[in-house]
Amino acid sequence: MYPQQPQGAPAQAPHPAAPPAPRGRTTAVVVALLAGLVLGGGGVAAAWALTGDSGTTAKGTAPADDARAACRALDGFDEKKYGTKGAEGDIALNRYSAAGTLSAAAAAGDAEYRPLAEAMRRAQNRQARVFEFDATVQKDLEKARAICADL
Repeated sequence: MYPQQPQGAPAQAPHPAAPPAPRGRTTAVVVALLAGLVLGGGGVAAAWALTGDSGTTAKGTAPADDARAACRALDGFDEKKYGTKGAEGDIALNRYSAAGTLSAAAAAGDAEYRPLAEAMRRAQNRQARVFEFDATVQKDLEKARAICADL
């Protein structure tokens, strides 16, 4: 059993309730956010409708566009600048990455682009293992560039 409080002890007052949040401002922010989402979504839908992009990737233009973009990124990639400090190194890193990602997207949409994606994947996997652009990586990059030349 617990000892009882002495009879003369003052009773503790309950904690005062927090003041209510101002509803007008919170409601206005929520309404503005929802309106922005609805208008933004409507704008995107209208843009898609006007451009005629159906969003399909099977034998549409999206895989071909991805493959061409991968080739442009690979064309602008200079392996000598990869890993250097500063903007040149950042550009090389991002173009190399983009070429691999876009070639994979192209291959996912159309098997015709699978050889490009496989050459980029092999090059990137090997480079990640050896931390340099050795003869094997160079061979795969040359293959990817030859595929790009034929697109």
